[in-house]
Amino acid sequence: MAKILWSVDEKIYNDQTAHTLILKGWAAQTEGAECEFSLKGDGEEITISAPERFDRADVSHSLDELREASNIGFAVKIPEIRELTGRYKRLELTVTAEQESAVLWETNTEELEKFCTDSLLEYHIDREEILGKTTLLIEGWVLDQLGSDEIIVEDKSHTVINCKIRRMRRPDVLEERKIKREENNEIGFSLSIDLSDERRNEFFVYFKGAETEKCHVVDIKKLKAEKSVFHQRMKLLSWENREKNFAYIREKGLGDFVRYVGTYQQDNSSQDYEAWLRNHVAGRKELKRQRAAVFSTTPLISIVIPLYNTPLEYLKEMVDSVIAQTYGNWQLCLADGSEGDEVSEFLRKKYKQEIRISYKKLKENKGISENTNAAVKLAMGEYIMLCDHDDVLAPDALFHIVKAITEKKADAIYTDEDKISMDGKHYFEPNFKPDFNLFRLRENNYICHIFVVKRTILDQVGTFRREYDGAQDFDLIFRCCEKAERIVHIPRVLYHWRSHMNSTAANPESKRYAFEAGKRAIEAHYERAGIRADVELTERPGWYRSHVEIEGKPLISIIIPNKDHIEDLELCISSVEEKSTWKNYEILIVENNSEDKKTFAYYEQLKQRYENVRILVWKKEFNYSSINNFAVREARGEYLLFLNNDVEIITPSWMEEMLQICQQDGVGITGAKLYYPDDTIQHAGVVLGLGGIAGHIMCKAGREDIGYMGRMVCVQEISAVTAACMLVKTSVFKAAGGFDEELRVAFNDIDLCMQVRHMGQKIVFTPYAELYHYESKSRGLEDTPEKQLRFSKEMKCFRRKWERELLKGDPYYSPNLSLKEGNCSLRKEERNGESHA
Repeated sequence: MAKILWSVDEKIYNDQTAHTLILKGWAAQTEGAECEFSLKGDGEEITISAPERFDRADVSHSLDELREASNIGFAVKIPEIRELTGRYKRLELTVTAEQESAVLWETNTEELEKFCTDSLLEYHIDREEILGKTTLLIEGWVLDQLGSDEIIVEDKSHTVINCKIRRMRRPDVLEERKIKREENNEIGFSLSIDLSDERRNEFFVYFKGAETEKCHVVDIKKLKAEKSVFHQRMKLLSWENREKNFAYIREKGLGDFVRYVGTYQQDNSSQDYEAWLRNHVAGRKELKRQRAAVFSTTPLISIVIPLYNTPLEYLKEMVDSVIAQTYGNWQLCLADGSEGDEVSEFLRKKYKQEIRISYKKLKENKGISENTNAAVKLAMGEYIMLCDHDDVLAPDALFHIVKAITEKKADAIYTDEDKISMDGKHYFEPNFKPDFNLFRLRENNYICHIFVVKRTILDQVGTFRREYDGAQDFDLIFRCCEKAERIVHIPRVLYHWRSHMNSTAANPESKRYAFEAGKRAIEAHYERAGIRADVELTERPGWYRSHVEIEGKPLISIIIPNKDHIEDLELCISSVEEKSTWKNYEILIVENNSEDKKTFAYYEQLKQRYENVRILVWKKEFNYSSINNFAVREARGEYLLFLNNDVEIITPSWMEEMLQICQQDGVGITGAKLYYPDDTIQHAGVVLGLGGIAGHIMCKAGREDIGYMGRMVCVQEISAVTAACMLVKTSVFKAAGGFDEELRVAFNDIDLCMQVRHMGQKIVFTPYAELYHYESKSRGLEDTPEKQLRFSKEMKCFRRKWERELLKGDPYYSPNLSLKEGNCSLRKEERNGESHA
C-alpha cells in the first residue's frame, strides 16, 4: 500500500527577509504520486507559495522505497511568521498525496515565538582545542540577525578574561542562511586564551546580540583528557595490557569494550601507516645526496601562500619546512591579510636573514582567491607552487618536483599527500593518487596538494577567481590541466596537510558553499571542453556526478556468446529487454557448440518474442576471441556491447550510463560495476600487475564499500575492464584488430584494453551501470592439465606483448599500494636503492 514518508530536518528563521520561517526536509509518496503542501492556522487555510523541490540523494540512497524517486527534498517558506503568531494559536504544515496525508510540522504560537527570538542569535563551535600546554584555541562563527554582536570570555568568578579575539568572514554561513550583509560581515571568530593560570578550569564564552544572549561553557579538564585519550586507548589495545582488557570486559561487558575502542580502529591503520612512512621517507644520507645533486636546469620555484590570522607555531613549521628543502632555488611568496601586525613582526624577527622570502602586508582581507593572487604577483619563478599557510612540506618535495621538470619536461606536477595532526606528532590518511585521471578529477578534486604549474600556463589561463572561493584551487587545476601537455604525478608523500585526527567536519553543510563552487568549476570545465553536461552534488560532500548529454540515438550491438545454460541466458535476455531504458539496440547471441536440444528450441522462442534478437552460429572449437570477432563482423551497431550470458541487469539506464562516457572523444571502452549474487564486488576495474599479471581490484568487498579514495564509487580512467560487460566503439575495436585470437580464454579482454590504450584511447569505469554476474555458474575451472597448459601459454603470450607496461606498473594504481592484495593495502617492501638511514 502506498504511503507518505517524510522528515523535517531543519527550521530556519530569517528576520531580515520578510520575517520568514523556512522548513527544510523531504517528503514523498512511495508510488511516486505528486505531493501538495498546505499550511493551516487554527484549521484555517493560509496561502503560501509552492515549496522549492530538489533531489535528496542521501535519502533515496538509504530507503529502498524511494530509490527511484527524484525531487523529494523541500524548502517551505512561511513569510511574516511573527504576524501569524499574533493571529493564530496553532499552526500546522500538511503534505497530501492522492488520498494520503501527513502532518509534517505543528506548533503553538508561544513555542514558535520563542524559537524565532532564540534564532536571532546563532553560534557554532568548529574547533576547540588545547595547543601545546598553555593556549586554548576556539574557532567558529556567531551571527546576530539584528546587527553586530559581541564576544566576552569570563571565568567562574565572572572576571572578564583578556584574550585575543580575531574576526573573519564566513560567506558559507551567510549563504546558507540566505543573509546578505555588506557591513559587519566578519561573523567568524578565533579566540586564543592563555591557560598559564592552572586554577582556571572552566571558561564561559558569552555571545551577546541586540536581543539575545547565549553562553558556551568550556571545560578545560575535559579537553585535556580528550587530548590524551588517543594514547590511552592505543595503550588499552596493546598486547601488554591484555589482562587489563579482560578485566575491562568482565566489568563493563564486551559490547562496551568494542564501543570504547571501535571508534579508534582507524588509529591502528594510522600506526601502520606511520611505520610505513618511516621506512619510505628520505633518510639523512639520501637528503645529503640530494643537496649535492646537480640538475641540467635549476628553475626557480615560487611557493605562493595566502596568510590570514595564521597561528604562529603553524606558520613557523610551514616556513621551516620550506627552508629545509634539499633544492635551494625557491622563493616563498607570502601575502598577509591578517588583522594587526603580529604575523609581520614574527616573520621580520625570525626570518629577517632569509632573502628568499617575499612578504606583503595587504591593506584588507579580500578572501582566499584575491589574497593568493596577491602572493602570485610577488612570484618571479618559472613555476608556481600552491601551498596552505599551516601545512608542512617533506624536505625533498622540491627536489622531486624539479627532477620531474628536468627529466619529464613537466608543465604541471602533483604529488601524494597525507594528513598531520594538529600537534604535528602523527601522520595519517595517506592519499596515494593515480597518474593524471581527468574523469576521476571530474568526480572529486583528488589532486589537491602539492600542485605546481608552469608560469606560462598560469599567465595563459589566469589566476584564482573569487566567484569560486571555497573551490578556487579546483577551478584553477581544471584550467591549468586543460592547457598542460605534460602532467606528471609524483607518487611520493611530499605534503602533510594539517587536520584533526579521527574526525571529519562537524557540519558538512557549513561547507556547502564550497561544494556548490566545486560544482560550478566542473560545469565551467565542461563548457570549455564543448561537452553538454549536468553536474550534481552527491551524498558524499565534495563529490560530484556528471550526466553528459548523449548525442543522437546510436545503435548498440549486444554480443552474447552462449553454450547451453538456458536459464542463465533467459535471465540475462529478459533483464535486458524488460529493464533497459535505452531502446536502440540489437542482441546477437553467438551459439557455440551447445549439446542440449532444448537450447535450440529456446533460440526459436527468443526470435519470436523479440524482433531485435539474432542467433549466429559458430561451428569451430571454443575460442572466446574468435567467437566475438566473428559476431562483430555481423554487427550493425555504432557501438559493441560485449556481455556474458550469466549477467542480470540492475540499473535500468545501464546502457545510457556507459554510452554517455564512451561517446566522448578519446574514450574507446567503458566498463561496468558487477556484483556476485551475495552483493559483493566481482568487478570494479582491473589493475595491471595485481596478482602477477592483472586482477580485479577490491574483489569480494561489500556492495556499499566506497573503496580506497572512493575508487569504487566514481567514474575514472583505468587500465582495463572485463568483457563480461564492456562497451566499445566499433571503429576503435576494428582499429585495434579486435580480440587477439591467440588468447583463446584468458586475458583477451585485458589485452584489448591494453591495445586500445596503446592507440591513445582511454578505458573508463563507471559505477553507475550495475549488473549481477553469476560467474561461478558458467565459468569452468582450470582443473585439467590441458586447461592449465593453455592458461600458462596465454599468460606467457600476454606477458610477452606487454612486458614493458607490466614493468612500468599500472598508471592508475599507486606503486605504494600492494599488488599482492586486491584491497589497496600498503605495499610493505621498501623501494630499491633508497637509503633510510
